[in-house]
Amino acid sequence: MCVSRVQRLMTAFVLGIVLYFFFLSDMENAMQIGLYLQLFVIVMLGIWAFTDFCPSIWFLKKILPPCKWEK
Repeated sequence: MCVSRVQRLMTAFVLGIVLYFFFLSDMENAMQIGLYLQLFVIVMLGIWAFTDFCPSIWFLKKILPPCKWEK
């Protein structure tokens, strides 16, 4: 696996957790937790869009190889 693919999979996984919390009705604060997680993803994508810096890609580049199309 390469950096960009892992980062996209992580984003999809977090959004899946958000969706799970939105549909979870047993917990008292499930909707609020889902909302905060989604807000976190939105803020991180906004930071990436405006500054061209993504903390998860920066960290993943230290432990994973770059994708072939990024060389």
